[in-house]
Amino acid sequence: MNKDTENKDTENKLKAKNIKPTPMRELVYDILSKNKKALSLMEIEKQFDLVERSTIFRTLKTFQTKLLIHSVDDGTGAVKYALCDDDCTCSLDDLHIHFLCIKCGRTRCMKNMPLPKMELPEGFSFEGANFVIKGICPDCK
Repeated sequence: MNKDTENKDTENKLKAKNIKPTPMRELVYDILSKNKKALSLMEIEKQFDLVERSTIFRTLKTFQTKLLIHSVDDGTGAVKYALCDDDCTCSLDDLHIHFLCIKCGRTRCMKNMPLPKMELPEGFSFEGANFVIKGICPDCK
């Protein structure tokens, strides 16, 4: 795929989620799409030379609000971000397990693993959940 086609694909992905394509948004999207793991704000920030952290953070929040990405609290102390599937609505039905490698520190989405059934007691309301398995990934074995 050539650069023009990649740029058009990125632009189309953003527009499909009602996100105005800007150079910064396209760059952040491209970084997330090229990684097979969830990335922290710091990991994304390292990809740029002279970009304010707040600009990247605002981009990530826009992506999250528009359901383009989801956040992962994997217990490392840094929230990480990963692209949602095209049909994701970031609801209870879209929750999935994440795997944190204790050797390399990479967090990966495990979308094909079934989640445990959750039933909250009466009076409680669901707002979100984190499912993190910690272990060693195949790359580190």
